[in-house]
Amino acid sequence: MREIPAEKIVEAVRDLCIEANTELPQSHLALMRRALEDEESPHGREVLQRLLQNADVAKERCVAFCQDTGYAVFFVEMGSGVRIADGEIGELIDEGVRRGYDEGYLRKSIVRSPVDRVNTGDNTPAIVYHEPVAGDGFKLTMLVKGAGCDNMSALKMLTPAEGVEGMKRFVVETIEKAGPNASPPVTVGVGIGGRSRRRRCSPKRP
Repeated sequence: MREIPAEKIVEAVRDLCIEANTELPQSHLALMRRALEDEESPHGREVLQRLLQNADVAKERCVAFCQDTGYAVFFVEMGSGVRIADGEIGELIDEGVRRGYDEGYLRKSIVRSPVDRVNTGDNTPAIVYHEPVAGDGFKLTMLVKGAGCDNMSALKMLTPAEGVEGMKRFVVETIEKAGPNASPPVTVGVGIGGRSRRRRCSPKRP
């Protein structure tokens, strides 16, 4: 049985929070550079140039590249042969988020309820998805989810008769409605099938 110290998970989460908000992945930067080469619009070129410049400054000075530092979403792949010493994964992730958003001077956006809108003050609770796997591996992946993009998302249950054409129509309508309101550069993600919620999700803690 492989044992992982609780503090090691907290430190990894803290580092992920800061890195995810200050360093864009090289794959994203490469796509933006390629888009800049292909872009014909002067305004479009200026936007891409500013985004690339912003990414350089954020990494160099270790400051957030966007004022919306999002809410923390974690995907946990934990092997059956792994044991966490002195802690529960959800609580440890929340502690790492607290430290990361505090030490990284990141904006704390989470509220305890969509009704009273009272900020929790530390960007917790995080959203955690668990994926049980075989073996003694342990993998943490973080997604910083900006609410600006969420505001432009849409979910629809189509009737079987609407078919593929109905799916295409809904996607196009959603993109047209969103327009420039989602933070650029915009990447369109489309999910088809299944439920609107995953079952293997940690319950939200008060």
